Amino acid sequence: MKIVRREFIRDGPGSVKMVAEEADDLWLAYNLISEGDSVLSVTVRKVLREAASGGRDAERVKLKLEIKVEIGAFHTLEVELHRPFVLRKEIWDSVALDVLHQASDPTTSADLAVVLMQEGLAHILLVGKSVTTTRSRVETSIPRKHGPAIAGYDKALNKFFDNVLLAFLKHVDFNIVRCAVIASPGFTKDQFHRHLMLEAERRSLRSIIENKSRIVLVHATSGYKHSLREVLDAPNVMNMIKDTKAAQEVRALQDFFAMLSNVRCLYTYVHNLLDPARACYGPKHVEVAHERLAVQTLLITDELFRNSDIPTRQRYVNLVDSVKNSGGSVYIFSSMHVSGEQLAQLTGIAAILRFPLPDLEDIEM
Repeated sequence: MKIVRREFIRDGPGSVKMVAEEADDLWLAYNLISEGDSVLSVTVRKVLREAASGGRDAERVKLKLEIKVEIGAFHTLEVELHRPFVLRKEIWDSVALDVLHQASDPTTSADLAVVLMQEGLAHILLVGKSVTTTRSRVETSIPRKHGPAIAGYDKALNKFFDNVLLAFLKHVDFNIVRCAVIASPGFTKDQFHRHLMLEAERRSLRSIIENKSRIVLVHATSGYKHSLREVLDAPNVMNMIKDTKAAQEVRALQDFFAMLSNVRCLYTYVHNLLDPARACYGPKHVEVAHERLAVQTLLITDELFRNSDIPTRQRYVNLVDSVKNSGGSVYIFSSMHVSGEQLAQLTGIAAILRFPLPDLEDIEM
């Protein structure tokens, strides 16, 4: 996302002019735009004019249109790639500013680079704090591998690997990312890794040679983005990125569900030896736990910050800020990711506590 102009005050009104430069920027814009905001952009409308013959002629007119975001069927305004738009908010709170910072340069928060591939298709992804961006898609037609066509197959495959290598060099910066993963079904990942190392030696690609120990091979069922979860679940990947933002989010959710499972096993001896009542979910339970300074880790979905009621939205923003100020950790999960969908099933807000609060179960949610 290219930020053209910023004119706002923190926790006050203002506007930002920006340009979506790639498809993932539209998702970031979706995260930024909430009900009650205004969006200004150029659009096209059909205008009917009286014709000299007495009829009406339809004419398409380009104009600037500003709309206020509401629920229901009113005027529509499409935010498109490479077309500037201005977003106005009454309150630019801390959550909106975090999203804006990620939108302006999502690579700065990326800890993990992933090459998801299969023969003829590859996606270069950067995984950061709550945001996964597709930096490149490489697609090459590869003929079937049999008979006389095998020479054409090898040539096409090498061309495909060359194109993936170019994308890898362009988008993977080992000064920022902790680990680069090459994932695929079958042996495609191994073939590309071999190609990558040979080309690195032949062309003296220092960034590859000096960081070859940080390149990991993992099995994935396909070269599409839905296979990313398999990569994040791989033990060797999690071990290398265990201190990164992406891994911390995944681990925090796993820890929460593990504790929640223990809490539900009320009649087992194992439960008595573990940490009972150190997991809670639901706005009321989490807020009461925070009032007692018990929240160690807050898990919350970004969907709650798009609530149509501004005071409710501000309530969650204040909770996030307050937990951070009291020394707690906060993870904001994307509602479009698998982990965010899991959390949404438990009201979208949960917490891991510093100490047990068994009496929370007596409070009505």
